Amino acid sequence: MSGFVFSEKPIEIASGDGVFVHDTNGTEYLDFGASYACTPVGHCHPEVVDAATSQLEDLLYVQASYPHAARTALYERLAEVAPVDVGKVWLCNSGTEANEAALKFARSATGREKIVATTQGFHGRTMGALATTWKDKYKKPFGPLIDGVEFVPYGDGEAMREAVDDETAGVILEPLQGEGGINPVPTEYLQTVRVATATSGAALILDEIQTGLGRTGSLWAADRHDVVPDILTTAKGLGSGLPIGATLCRDWIAADAGDHGSTFSGGPVVSAAAVATLDVIKREGLPAHAAEVGSYLRGEVERRLGDDVRDVRGDGLMIGIEVKRGSNRLLRDLAIEHRILALPAGRTVLRLLPPLTVEREHADRVVDALVEVMA
Repeated sequence: MSGFVFSEKPIEIASGDGVFVHDTNGTEYLDFGASYACTPVGHCHPEVVDAATSQLEDLLYVQASYPHAARTALYERLAEVAPVDVGKVWLCNSGTEANEAALKFARSATGREKIVATTQGFHGRTMGALATTWKDKYKKPFGPLIDGVEFVPYGDGEAMREAVDDETAGVILEPLQGEGGINPVPTEYLQTVRVATATSGAALILDEIQTGLGRTGSLWAADRHDVVPDILTTAKGLGSGLPIGATLCRDWIAADAGDHGSTFSGGPVVSAAAVATLDVIKREGLPAHAAEVGSYLRGEVERRLGDDVRDVRGDGLMIGIEVKRGSNRLLRDLAIEHRILALPAGRTVLRLLPPLTVEREHADRVVDALVEVMA
């Protein structure tokens, strides 16, 4: 029997270690998808496992109205590393919940309704976050969704300036789009959005669910663009695969964030894993490592594949390779013939989101395989 919603792949994963996973037959795969960027420090990093195991032995769970050392440590650590002066941290269980909270906080803090989102953006599958997600294929079966969302072209600063007005509660966007096709934008555009929101009194929400935690070559993509958001959301790799998300808010948002709650907000076990994950990322210098290996990998794809691909784009180890035909066959051949796992980002884009611990030798293996499967 298979689960509901997700279509299962014909590879049953049994274990993971660093940049590799193994199926039930013992076959080893190089993981260049990391389950959509959920294992930034590699599979089963010993420090993360030890932190979670130690906490499991003491206390599985206590609700967030009771202070707990692991949760408090995570609040403090996120505030320390955030690209914004954090007034409050809201912990939850996923990226879509983090974005859902961000939308609520923007509306309650401003007293306004309108949300501006971007074409090709993806922010989650719950009803509020889904309303700010672009593609109809995600939304159509579940309408009607929340009202008051206006979409503008991603990367168009003039369209953003025209859309953001005194009725706008917030603007939500990814500083580098993931699901929409690995679409980067220049610093000038993000700074234009920042000025537009600040001028109108709206909240700038940066969705760093996929771009954060070192993925793009700095701890946050916001750091690379010198943009300070009012709300930043993170999830995916924060707990090294354990379910956790966070919404980081500036003081003016936190002061009037309204009433929001969740039973499983920042449990002790996932909080301990998240603190350990952040510690490893910082100590091992993984953002800089991602920038170096990612630049090397993009360069090798461009050099060796050349005209065989339409485009190679991204930052750090968030890479999109736009191919001339559909990506599904490439993904299948990479997995079956070369034991490499990767991801799609739309119909024609191959997405690479490996653990940030991959080395050049792993990048070479991926490029060698791509040369063969595209021949």
